[in-house]
Amino acid sequence: MLNVVAAGAMLVSALVAPASIATATPAVVSPNNITVDVVSANGSGCPQNSADVSVSTDAQAFTVTYSQYTAQSGAGAQPTDFRMNCQLGLNVHIPQGLTYAIAGADYRGYAHLQAGAQGQESAYYYFQGEPHTTRISHTFAGPADRDWETSDRVGVAALSYLPCGEERNLNINTELRVAGSRSDHRNETTSFLTMDSTDGSISTVYHLAWRSCH
Repeated sequence: MLNVVAAGAMLVSALVAPASIATATPAVVSPNNITVDVVSANGSGCPQNSADVSVSTDAQAFTVTYSQYTAQSGAGAQPTDFRMNCQLGLNVHIPQGLTYAIAGADYRGYAHLQAGAQGQESAYYYFQGEPHTTRISHTFAGPADRDWETSDRVGVAALSYLPCGEERNLNINTELRVAGSRSDHRNETTSFLTMDSTDGSISTVYHLAWRSCH
């Protein structure tokens, strides 16, 4: 089973929850009966064994960590390095009688962008078999040499809940892009965007919303 360490940001599909679902009290949910397995992790930003998931003590969020998630352009970069992505397939095991949705996400990383360069972080969220996905993007303009953090929240009416009684993978597809400065024709400088923290890992926290099934 693959693992992932957290980085980066965004939010979930815009489908209204079925009428047969009612709000559950947070006390019903415990980290002792919530587990998150990484069923698949594919992409240039999350090579094998470079990702892991942990559940918060209150079971209201889980964190995905990446150790090799950097997009770059310019000196020393390969032609394909300007775009990195990671497609995660997560199996969230929850107590019987409950369902969940992604209510928000917090992404963190570092931006080193030359003057005229630009970075972009995007995320797509959807349950396996669902045709609708939501894409959320954030852009970063150079010059920049700093940590970055983004937060996204989904309104209650727009939350997309896993259908009651079903088990489907939650798919999260994130992407980093960097476009180098057009004035640097000789590629003498390097710009990069990474989802990571000061210890070299990338942290993304996904916030859960819970409902009970009738």
